[in-house]
Amino acid sequence: MDILKEKKDIMTQQQNELKDMPNQYWHRIISFIKSGIRIIGYAFIPYDLVIATLILIISEIIGIIEELV
Repeated sequence: MDILKEKKDIMTQQQNELKDMPNQYWHRIISFIKSGIRIIGYAFIPYDLVIATLILIISEIIGIIEELV
């Protein structure tokens, strides 16, 4: 009986730890969006540094949001 109780305790502990983990699906989606915006920002560098800078700053803000998901 003790073995079953220990296994149940371990499973409960693992489930509680999973609640604290970030959502991998949304983390990946936001990461792809951030990368796409970053590529666009780098593509603007030869044409307009101000716009390129703004786009890259936006991608960094999205990167912060990505870490919070």
